[in-house]
Amino acid sequence: MASSLDPAMTIGNPLKWLLRQPDGPQQLRRALWAALAGLGAFYALRYGFEQPDMALYALFGAVPLTLFSQIPGTARQRTRTLLAVLPVGLVLVTAGTLLAAHSWSAACGMFVVTFVTSYLGVGGPGLGGLATSFQLYYLLPCFPPYAPETLGHRLTGLAAGILLSALVDRLLWAGPRPAPYRLLLADAVEAMADYCATVGRLTAGDATDMSHDQGQVARTLLATRMSQVAPPERPTAASLRDRALYDTRATLRHVGNQLDRLAARAHNPDPPTARLLEQTATALRQAAHTLRTEDPAPAAADALAEAVDVFAAERTRIVVGASARQLRQHAIAIGTAEATLLVTEGARIAFGAPLGARWRHPGGPFRYATLSAPTRWWLRLRVHLTPRSVLLQNALRSAVALAGARLVVGALDLPHGFWVLLATLSLLRTSASDTRGALLPAFLGTALGAAVAAVLVIAVGDVPAFYIAVAPVVLVLGFGVGPVLGPAWVQGALTITLVVVFAQIEPPELQIPTWRFLDVVIGGSLGAAASLLAWPRGAQGELRCSVADFMELGAQGVTAVTGRLSHHRADGTTVLGPARRAMQLAQAAYAQHRTERASPQGTEPPWELAMAPGYSAIGGGELLLSGHSRDTTPLPPEAARQLAALAERVADGYRRSAEAVRRGGAVAPEDPGPYRADESGPLSAVTRNSTDAPASAVLLVADLESWLTGIRYDTAEFDRAYSGGRT
Repeated sequence: MASSLDPAMTIGNPLKWLLRQPDGPQQLRRALWAALAGLGAFYALRYGFEQPDMALYALFGAVPLTLFSQIPGTARQRTRTLLAVLPVGLVLVTAGTLLAAHSWSAACGMFVVTFVTSYLGVGGPGLGGLATSFQLYYLLPCFPPYAPETLGHRLTGLAAGILLSALVDRLLWAGPRPAPYRLLLADAVEAMADYCATVGRLTAGDATDMSHDQGQVARTLLATRMSQVAPPERPTAASLRDRALYDTRATLRHVGNQLDRLAARAHNPDPPTARLLEQTATALRQAAHTLRTEDPAPAAADALAEAVDVFAAERTRIVVGASARQLRQHAIAIGTAEATLLVTEGARIAFGAPLGARWRHPGGPFRYATLSAPTRWWLRLRVHLTPRSVLLQNALRSAVALAGARLVVGALDLPHGFWVLLATLSLLRTSASDTRGALLPAFLGTALGAAVAAVLVIAVGDVPAFYIAVAPVVLVLGFGVGPVLGPAWVQGALTITLVVVFAQIEPPELQIPTWRFLDVVIGGSLGAAASLLAWPRGAQGELRCSVADFMELGAQGVTAVTGRLSHHRADGTTVLGPARRAMQLAQAAYAQHRTERASPQGTEPPWELAMAPGYSAIGGGELLLSGHSRDTTPLPPEAARQLAALAERVADGYRRSAEAVRRGGAVAPEDPGPYRADESGPLSAVTRNSTDAPASAVLLVADLESWLTGIRYDTAEFDRAYSGGRT
């Protein structure tokens, strides 16, 4: 059977070939959207109203939104976004027009606009996807001629372009939409429910094969990684829905780790654990239903909460005389159920349900659900106000590059200086090597496009009808097929499009294609210089440090939570705060790293495994703090001492792994010591004196010991993978 790239099929039916490409339908829709909205507004104003200035701004009001921006959501949501863009665009065009009087004022405005629009991308893909459009709205009017008297025409044209873009978006066919993140997460939750039910049958004494369920969990969880999700659908915004969905995914991974540990230990039948896991599986299925239907029904969560209370009472009743192995198994089982309660609550919060009474306490896992939207935004922005944030680095790099390019254009008095900054904006990448790799295709594509445009200008001359007819053809073909064929084709299509458009504003000259090529060379070179001087390694230069910091602060959280619960200190609501902030910086660096094409130097650590113990430390630690913070019963001194020693050993192991990540070397070998339940120091100490120690103290020791050994389990998994060369 012929492949999708079969040359004969490509020539014979190019449309079918394009629609079979992964991004083909989406790119074709974008190109048609740009042609109908941008060129439609341009032709109406240029030839219907004889307003060339207004027409140009209408075109550049529509093209950035249709071709260069990522606007997530349904058609109705996209319309609201486009209408919200209008006032911002009017302000930016006004600012660009007024600041164009001097190169220095235009460059200062360029720095501020670029930095603010880029940095606001930390709030999620909605704003981040519009940054390029906002920057272009300022770029176009901030060049000579300084003509504030034309501001009314410019604003009218921009408004016409944006409004027509919103209208065409609703009339054009819907086009392929990436799978919503909630559905990907629902698949993972449902797979986890099946796995939980299988482990429940195993603990009930039924022999069963878990390989299929484990494989399905791994596949569906992989599909929910940020690097596997389309950018517009990533739950990275500061909104309540995205925060809840993101935390639900992190907690679901913790549920999977707990089930893995139960599956490895289930040898003897344990009916109470089996019943609890059955209720847990039911609650997971209800959470999956909530994610699919956006209906936050609480019934299954309430039933699981009751089952957890019943199981906790049963644990208390049989604690005297229980073996260390049984204590740990019950601790892991109740930890699994409580983490599932977090999954169900997170799914409900994501779709508008109020925070449940169970979680309304200081330092709870859903404290952000009690905050106002401006407060959540400020906290997100504040986390990344550090030189260690790759998002802040990107904003500064882009702002310096574009402001510097604007100063160069003004100093050299370059004609069509807008094209220089357009090239800088389109070719600048997050690392020097990626920027360098983008330059050659851009130069080649621009040279080819300039040559074709020069032939058109020589052969056709000043014949507007020809350019009117050819402009939509070039735009649709260039931006419908070009992105599939490669970046060189896009730059060539952009060059021809700009020439045929400007040929309708002023008489075409042979110098225009030449200046277009020179402007791309100058702009691309300025972008390469900026990427070389400002954090040239991109996320690769920051990822190791960010992940290592997260690991070290996670290790601090391990000892802090253990000390807080062992000695009942009052700082439990803040001990995990530094680790959580470091986690957000590491996640941002990892997400950017997955978008960079530069080959890493040396063997990379398995980053997800490196961060897994930190996720367990934060998620499990918060559950322990919320579940045991009200208990003031003192632990037996020997058990407290053993817990402190175990916590220190677990933290030391995690620190050693962090140091290996930071230095880029293998983890130094170490004897992990006795982590099995029947050899555990804390559990052995408390079970020997279970008749003297209060039941609550025994259960606290079991829960802490289970949490600590689980973190050590995750750390050992990373150590084995990294030392064995897995990436």
